[in-house]
Amino acid sequence: MSTVISSTGIGSGLDINSIVTSLTTAKAAPETNALNRSKTTLTAEVSAFSTFNTALATFQATLATLQDSTKLASRTATLADTTIATATATSSAVAGQYSIQVQNLATAASLSSQPIASATSNIGTGTLTIAVGGVSTSITIDSTNNTLQGIAATINSAPNNPGVSASIITTTAGARLVLSGTATGAANTIKVTQSGGDGGLAALQYDPANGLNNLTQTQAALNANFSVNGYAATSAGNQVSGVISGVTLNLVKATAANTPTTLTVGNDTQGAQTSISTFVTALNGLQTSIHSLTGYDAKTQTAGPLLGNQTLLSFQNQLSKILGQVNSGIASGPNSLAALGITANTQGTFSTNSTTLGNALTASVDSVAKLLSGPNGIATQLNTFVTQYTQAGGLLDTISNSLQTSLTNIAKQQADLTARMAVYSATLTAEYNAMDTAVALLKQTQTYLSQAFNTNSGSSTTTSTSTNTGLGSGTLSTGG
Repeated sequence: MSTVISSTGIGSGLDINSIVTSLTTAKAAPETNALNRSKTTLTAEVSAFSTFNTALATFQATLATLQDSTKLASRTATLADTTIATATATSSAVAGQYSIQVQNLATAASLSSQPIASATSNIGTGTLTIAVGGVSTSITIDSTNNTLQGIAATINSAPNNPGVSASIITTTAGARLVLSGTATGAANTIKVTQSGGDGGLAALQYDPANGLNNLTQTQAALNANFSVNGYAATSAGNQVSGVISGVTLNLVKATAANTPTTLTVGNDTQGAQTSISTFVTALNGLQTSIHSLTGYDAKTQTAGPLLGNQTLLSFQNQLSKILGQVNSGIASGPNSLAALGITANTQGTFSTNSTTLGNALTASVDSVAKLLSGPNGIATQLNTFVTQYTQAGGLLDTISNSLQTSLTNIAKQQADLTARMAVYSATLTAEYNAMDTAVALLKQTQTYLSQAFNTNSGSSTTTSTSTNTGLGSGTLSTGG
């Protein structure tokens, strides 16, 4: 007799699913726990190095100004009357005061035609040659563009336009073509001549040297004329460089007669102090980050995710060496960060004595820049050192790639473990189901035998009773 078990546990009464699940979980537990611990540790390290990288990038960004002496040792340039001019200065400018007077600004030439009925009125055909300074171009005017509107559009779209923009002004007197130079300066005068065609373009000619004045000059091309400390100077443009070393003037308007304004060039100590303070703040952020990642909190008995990590320990040691160095090559002026008032405290972070730093900058911004900037400057050394970690393919990239590879391997091991446990679970289930089927068959055999035995026992008892009764009756009958 065969029996098919359609539900586990029918024969034995056991919860086979729970038993198999428990056995499978127990078998996988050691490897599962080990993989989970490794994954947790690696994930924490990935996050920790990301935190370190962010702090490092913030710190490195503050070095750009410090390692460039032209940015750190910068100069200020201010004018007493900013409606006359403004100014900027580079680190090469010399501190001092200058008297500035502007006679006239540089201007661009502007020419205007006589008014005609409208912008769409025909002017004429032929070739217009427009020259600005020593550059000229010729444009063809025919029946498709022989109006003021067409001529202006053709001038503006000319691929070799020498530096003229054309527009139309329409007033009660009529429409006028206006030619304006795009560059200021006496050398940029505009000349217009015509040739060929029907002769109508003669109305647009302007060449005073050859007696052609059909256009009206509304503004001459002029150089700016001004004086510095009473000495005359001129410029083709209103942005003037090279007159005062390291200073660029932006002329805005002419001064009143004999009423100069004062230009003051000074050291930008405030800008330098801000840059250095920003550097110290970022440095402290980096130090705090390293301490948090590598430290141990005795109160909470909690270790940082990178406790004992040699990469960060090595980084901090080298960082400390650069920050604490004394530049013996600087004969005068501050030769260390401590000389600028920047010192480390017992927590490993740095504080700044603003008075000491301010005095150093006031005494000589250039001396401070010498300590921090240039090939051997502290900021330059720091940037070179940090770049080894932050650059593409650098130490942090290498570490990150290694951690990600390890996480990928763990994920693969977890997948393999899951697959093996699925096979193990299926094997156990089959074995328990086979046992359950065998138990069910045994129970059925037991039930069958019990029923058979009970049936046979009942039949034997009934036969014996009937025989005894018969014998008794016979005896009694005979005796009677």
